[in-house]
Parts: sequence; structure tokens; C-alpha cells
Amino acid sequence: MTSATTVGADAPASAPLIPVTPSAGPATSSRSLRSGPSLAWLGLVPFAAYVLLFLAVPTILAIGSGFFTSDGAFTWTNVSALADPVVLTTFANSAGVSLLTAVIGAVVGALVCYALLGMNPEGAVRSTVDAAAGVLAQFGGVMLAFAFIATIGIQGIVKLFLQDTFGINIFENGTWLYELPGLILPYIYFQVPLMVITFMPALAALKPQWAEANLTLGGTRASFWLRIGIPVLAPSFLASLLLLFANAFSSYATAAALASQGSQIVPLQIRAALTSETVLGRENLAGALALGMIVIVGVVMALYSLIQRRAARWQA
Repeated sequence: MTSATTVGADAPASAPLIPVTPSAGPATSSRSLRSGPSLAWLGLVPFAAYVLLFLAVPTILAIGSGFFTSDGAFTWTNVSALADPVVLTTFANSAGVSLLTAVIGAVVGALVCYALLGMNPEGAVRSTVDAAAGVLAQFGGVMLAFAFIATIGIQGIVKLFLQDTFGINIFENGTWLYELPGLILPYIYFQVPLMVITFMPALAALKPQWAEANLTLGGTRASFWLRIGIPVLAPSFLASLLLLFANAFSSYATAAALASQGSQIVPLQIRAALTSETVLGRENLAGALALGMIVIVGVVMALYSLIQRRAARWQA
């Protein structure tokens, strides 16, 4: 009692005393019970309906079709076709292009983020780059394919300029833009801004106090990045890298517009299974190919979720 009285007496006059009302809890609980269940979940109904109709149902139908023939009979033939050397080569092509563009996009995007870190967050340059990254990350499909065809295509502006001015023919060894190597540049085009969007928050979350503590203890700029910066940012970087891989692996529209012939990657092979006029009766093979893609992307996104949870500890 004496100590409690002393604390109350020494407290400043401006600090109000907060009375303890034991009945406040039960009263609040009883009011909550009388008011009934919360209706806040109704706000999720439109989004849930969208996910159900445009994601869940098509995914189930795509996977399910891979286990049936065109007549509706159950079969393992479509799934066993995933072991075909041609199909495996297509998956390897998709994985190779996705991994290459993801690594290049992650490294270049991280360097862009590092350059932006030294600029005023409210400045014109930082705001412009952030806005451009948000737009360019979604710029793909026919528009992106047309941009590259008009720029470095057979009659592209840059291609003709290099050829007429410097005598350089970028297609001397073949029109690679319309083949598998031609997907690399367009993919990098939207991978870099996506990396800027996903990695910039992690880089901005580095606390200045860590750098100050490093200098106080006799560290250098290099030691800060080797012992603090890179270990802290590694989970975020790996998570962004996995996200870029999944983004490229599942990309279809840009590849379909550029490579109108052939099935160099899995999405184009799915298109061929659905629309081919030379190979009939294998439409349900597309479901098996989609199942293979979903498994790979699911594994990648599961790893992304695990790494992102670890990275969130440093960004809190």
C-alpha cells in the first residue's frame, strides 16, 4: 500500500490515473454476443467468387482432364506422356529460360534497387522509377512482342540501323528472335521491374542503426555488406528469385505472339495439344502438361512462402 501511494503521489499532475473497472470486460463480451456474428467477411465474397470461378475451377478441370480420354474414359496414358523425351525437353527449355531470365532479372533489379536506395523516396527520380516498374512489370503479351518485333525484328528500327550504319546483322546466324533464344530479352524486360517491386521493400528495411553500429565497432562498408547486409537480404533475394522463376515459367502470351510456330516451351506445347490439326485426339494431354506445370510452380511457391516468412522477421 505504501509503495502504491508513493507512486500515485509522485506522478505528474498531467498524467491521468486510469481507473480499473473489472466489469468492463464482461460487459463488453456480453455486448459483443448480443450484436451477433461479424459481417466483415462479406467483403471477401466477390474476391472468393473470382478465385473460385477463374482460378480454382479451371485448375481442377485442367488437372482432371489429364486423367481421361476424349471419350471420358479414365486413363494413365496422358500422365505417362510426361516421361516422353520430347515433353521432358520442353520442360527443360521452360526451366532453363525461366532460370536464366530470373537470375539476370534478379541481379539487375537488385542493382537498380541499390541505386534507388540513395535517393530521396519522395523525389522525382525515385517516384518515376517506382511508377515505371509497376507498369512495365505488367507489360507483356502481344504488345511486348510487337515492341520487340518493331525494334529488333527482321525489319526492326534498331536492326536496320545497325545493319545500314555499322554493317552488323544481328540475324546473321538465323532469326533467333522467333525461336527459343528470342524469349530471353522480352522476359528480362518484365523480370527486372518485377524484381524492383518485390526487392525494394526489403532493401529499404535495412536499419541505419546497423550500419552505425558496424562503424562504431571498427567495421568497414565492405564488412557491413558481407556480415550484415547480404545475410539479412539473402532470404528476400532468394524469395524474389523464386517469384521471378515462377513468373517466367508460367508466361504464355509473349511467347505465343513471338513464336507462332513450334512448341519450344510448355505453355506453347499445351497450346499445340489443344489446337493442333496434325495431332488429333490428344487434347487431354494438355491437362497432363498443365498438371506438370502446376506441380513445379507449386513447389517453387511453397519454397517462396517459407523463405518469405524468414525474411519477414527482418522487415518487421
